Amino acid sequence: MKIGSKIKDLRIKNGLTLEELASRSELTKGFLSQLERDLTSPSISTLEDILEALGTDLSSFFASSPDRQIVFGKNDVFVDEREEHKVEWIVPNAQKNDMEPIRITIHPGCSSFTMKSNEGQEFGYVLSGKLELVIGKKVYPLKAKETFYLDGEKSHFVRNVGSKDAVLLWVATPPMF
Repeated sequence: MKIGSKIKDLRIKNGLTLEELASRSELTKGFLSQLERDLTSPSISTLEDILEALGTDLSSFFASSPDRQIVFGKNDVFVDEREEHKVEWIVPNAQKNDMEPIRITIHPGCSSFTMKSNEGQEFGYVLSGKLELVIGKKVYPLKAKETFYLDGEKSHFVRNVGSKDAVLLWVATPPMF
């Protein structure tokens, strides 16, 4: 780990100049400049002073935060195939996120699972096929390139009313699939 560059990142994140950090930590601007360029190393005591001036501590500074996966490919997709539909979790373990996107393929004459009444919100984008969104007793026709947005106040589901598979991108917040 390059301590100096991490300190510089923290300093910039806190909106401090080198001079301001020097004043707060009671160190020289020259020493901090060399430290940020990894030309020198601080003692533990000096590092604690710098980190205190930056609003953090040793344990937080050295805690490793794992890199979060940003891009997901076909090898990351989890697929659940049933007779009536196929669900693809396109962001694995999305339960830890605020949103959960899935791609669902519904076979002709079949329906998705029924989403029970909940406090969340949902968005759907029909990638292909003809569907009906059923909310209570109301039925809303949907075709490719159309969307829906709803709250989970009433239970609902989609059904394929076409002769080919229908594919839907469905995003729920909070995750509930």
